[in-house]
Amino acid sequence: MNAVHFEELIERIVEKDPRYTRDAYLFLREALDYTQKRFVKKGEVRHVNGKELLDGVREYALAQYGPMAMMVLDACGIRATDDIGEIVFNMVEFNVLAKTEEDSLEDFKDVYDFAEAFKKPFEPSIKTSPEVKPVV
Repeated sequence: MNAVHFEELIERIVEKDPRYTRDAYLFLREALDYTQKRFVKKGEVRHVNGKELLDGVREYALAQYGPMAMMVLDACGIRATDDIGEIVFNMVEFNVLAKTEEDSLEDFKDVYDFAEAFKKPFEPSIKTSPEVKPVV
């Protein structure tokens, strides 16, 4: 699919479903490319399932945006794994992505908590050294 055709389809999708910005779809396309490189062996051609895509989305967002990942995704309308599923299926409806018979929106429902996925990796961890005994 050429870039101009992809952009036109994304504009049509956003007109139909304005919950998500154009950038949400561009992000998802990049995250899918990342996921395919990460989870699919070189030379292998296969479908990426919902769980793999969600894992790839998390890794890609953290790598691209670091501690700002949750804020960036929120600005695009992506606030939960369910939103990623909605974006995927919007793209399927417009033949930007393909799905198998096994794929469904349920694959994306409440898979992980965004605060846990995108904030927790950057929270300081409190460790007690073995020499220091906590005061009781």
